[in-house]
Amino acid sequence: MPARCDISVYKPLCLVCAFAVKTFLYIKHSVSDYPLSGILGKKRASVSDKEEELPMSAKHQISGYLPDERPPFWKLVLYALQQVIVMFPATIAVALLTGFHVSTTIFASGLATLCFILVTGRKLPLYYGSSFSYLPAITGLMASEALSGYSLNEKIAVAQFGIVMSGLVSILAGIIVNRFGKDSINKILPATVTGPIAMAIGLTLAANALLDATAFPQVAEASTALAGNMALVISLSTLFATILFSVYLKGFWSQLPLLFGPIVGCIAAFIIFKATGLNFFKVLTENANSGLFALPIFTLPKPSWLAVAAIMPIAIATIPESTAHVFQLDIYVNDLARKKKSGKKYDIESKLGLNLIGDGIGDMVAGAIGGPAGTNYGENISAMAITRVFSIPVLIAAAVIAMIIACFTPLINAIYAIPTAVIGGLEIYLFGAIAAQGVAIMLEKKVDLFSAKNIAVIATIMVIGVGGQYAFDGNIPFFGLNIPSIAGAAIFGIILNLLLSIGEKKRLQKAE
Repeated sequence: MPARCDISVYKPLCLVCAFAVKTFLYIKHSVSDYPLSGILGKKRASVSDKEEELPMSAKHQISGYLPDERPPFWKLVLYALQQVIVMFPATIAVALLTGFHVSTTIFASGLATLCFILVTGRKLPLYYGSSFSYLPAITGLMASEALSGYSLNEKIAVAQFGIVMSGLVSILAGIIVNRFGKDSINKILPATVTGPIAMAIGLTLAANALLDATAFPQVAEASTALAGNMALVISLSTLFATILFSVYLKGFWSQLPLLFGPIVGCIAAFIIFKATGLNFFKVLTENANSGLFALPIFTLPKPSWLAVAAIMPIAIATIPESTAHVFQLDIYVNDLARKKKSGKKYDIESKLGLNLIGDGIGDMVAGAIGGPAGTNYGENISAMAITRVFSIPVLIAAAVIAMIIACFTPLINAIYAIPTAVIGGLEIYLFGAIAAQGVAIMLEKKVDLFSAKNIAVIATIMVIGVGGQYAFDGNIPFFGLNIPSIAGAAIFGIILNLLLSIGEKKRLQKAE
């Protein structure tokens, strides 16, 4: 186990932990009295109180929570656990692939999410998590000859500096968006660009979902066929259970399919273990000999222009992805608001600049304590779309729970122990939902799918984004550079759309 950092690193973090605890207690004790718009918010009736005032028939029609609505405490905790389960696999995977400490990565995701929510004024229900877009840059940096004599913590410290600096790119992009306004952004990132980007994101993750769905532990060669079949039983049990719960359960229970589905999958894995001896449950070796309570290993950034050059440009790749996520969220929140007959206009789409600033702050916070760079998670948006729970207090609780889990070894081990096949079954649904949200963006914005221009933009984005993932493992070689496929697809689509838009009004007028 690498040596822990100097005790001075923990002093400011004690304040952070105290803040997290106070936030959690605040959620618990104020759940029926105060909005989560701040500690000094005005008293108002809770969502449950409002529902009680409605006729019985109206109560059953209302299902879901809008961003400023807050479930009762016990429901809030269950919804939050669901969000944690959804973000956990990808966040841990990034930590394991980069060599970053697992507990620190989880803690950083929770802390960065809290900071994101505070910076954005509690207006954007998004969860910040570690991004796969940064994987090639971070792993390449840590494996470089320049850092060959460094310890693991020293390598992480160098990478941290690049991660912190990458946050400045997102912040600058957010300031530019706020400066030029929504209309200007719509010209650069219309639905013909953001829709297929969202679809490409979901489809590029399809291979990961299927690989996870068929994953099984090391076994003797004679047992590989049996193990593969049992993995499919577990993943399909999870998938079908999740779908059935989301489709057929009503009211409160319909909002927990992503919690109930994995439970069914874990039960199936346990039955298979008892019947065949095949153990699909995992052990996190990093924590194998740890005690009950252990603070994450925090490190401080070490200035390095090599890290800046390697990591900072990747932040550009996350901007189109983050933009697509905001547009997805806007559609689903508006849909729920209409169904609940809410008179409030959330207008999440117009807060794109604020979202990018929040993402940048998240990178800086995560990088400051030893976590990987990240962005808002499409998995969590899919979870919210499926369950219709967009409550910001739920995400605050999820962030606090993640930070608590990071400090308790048994909790990390318990969630990590969930079989990969269970996660794979869940991912098939979630990643497919991300792709479906791309279709929803284009339908909502009434994109003309018979337009030659729109077909050209959509087609090229889809092929470059998806093809780059499967042909080049997500990084397309381009004149000596390795361009992330989604970023490359987005950049090409943006440029192509702008070029084809030149003289478009005149062409349309002539056609009429």
